[in-house]
Amino acid sequence: MQLDDLYRQVIMDHYSHPRNKGSLSDGALTVELKNPTCGDEITLQLLVDEGMVRDIRFEGTGCSISMASASMMSEAVKGLPVADALQISQEFRKLMKGEETDPDLLGDLESLGGVSKFPARIKCATLAWNALERTADQAVAQPKG
Repeated sequence: MQLDDLYRQVIMDHYSHPRNKGSLSDGALTVELKNPTCGDEITLQLLVDEGMVRDIRFEGTGCSISMASASMMSEAVKGLPVADALQISQEFRKLMKGEETDPDLLGDLESLGGVSKFPARIKCATLAWNALERTADQAVAQPKG
């Protein structure tokens, strides 16, 4: 099996069986984003406690790349400090630009690297990450209780 085939399988598995799909109860930070060029939509909810991503859920519609990316992102950042989640997001952006990345930091997210060859699809892959960054900004801005 070639590496491209393995990557395709990982992406299709996340698309067909998304992780962390659904919604969270009150108290979760919520961001809704749309990609007007292709119609992808995502609602991302983050439960942040003491600077940690305690839980994450998403709902949305879109192509296999946008939904797989949301699923993979949710797995990658759940349980991490918000700062670490944002570091992974920055590394993912480098991957989408075709730049050298730290494979240890990205893990399975590396399978989305082929998207960088298709500029029109980069917005699909980064939609969930844009939502994560906006939600993280809300978490940082929240007054400490």
